[in-house]
Amino acid sequence: MTTTADPSRHGGVVVAIDGTSGSGKSSTSRGVASRLGLRYLDTGAMFRAVTWWMLQHGVDVHDAAAVAARSGAPELVSGTDPEAPTITLDGADVSAEIRSEAVNAAVSPVSTVPAVRARLLELQRAVIADALAGPGIVVEGRDIGSVVWPQAEVKLYVTADPSARAARRASEAGSTDVTATQASLEARDRIDSSRRTAPLVAADGAVHLDTTAFTLDEVIDQVVALVGRAGADRARAGQEQRA
Repeated sequence: MTTTADPSRHGGVVVAIDGTSGSGKSSTSRGVASRLGLRYLDTGAMFRAVTWWMLQHGVDVHDAAAVAARSGAPELVSGTDPEAPTITLDGADVSAEIRSEAVNAAVSPVSTVPAVRARLLELQRAVIADALAGPGIVVEGRDIGSVVWPQAEVKLYVTADPSARAARRASEAGSTDVTATQASLEARDRIDSSRRTAPLVAADGAVHLDTTAFTLDEVIDQVVALVGRAGADRARAGQEQRA
């Protein structure tokens, strides 16, 4: 069921959904955006796209200085339709290419480079600001509530049991090696949690949501309810100011 967001309740809302890989944050984010008639931004896809560009242009992704030197070169555009999100590099759709094993293996070192994060932070904030002219946007990533948009009215930190995360990610990739997938996910979590620039953390005020025991629809229902409460709180605050 799709419910169009009521601008008087949800207008200008930013829903920041951070969390670990395989926790269901992408499916949840898209589902919430579709349900409420909001835009959607996958910031992880932006880092993947830059990584793909670096690989295609022969840049050593483990050479931070080399990556930083080329970080401003890719022309990156993120589509924000939750029903059909797109991402283009230099005018070409790379939605499939950025999910390759080569990108999976290279995205963490690229994402730790401060120049890359600074460039994409600027783009992410521009997309969010543009969406605020309408009902709002659901933004998923690993530092949305802590760095990209800490003033978000709704912030979540989504996790799941490591084995459940690995099973989900292996299924998405068509792999039967769940053990290897879990090791890969945990390695990326360690890198992202320990990096100096914008590490993976639960943002101040974020609601921790463990999705292990819930279906996707149940998780979406919980987030939609949080957005509804935030809208009600905003309306109540507005009434009190006018009183």
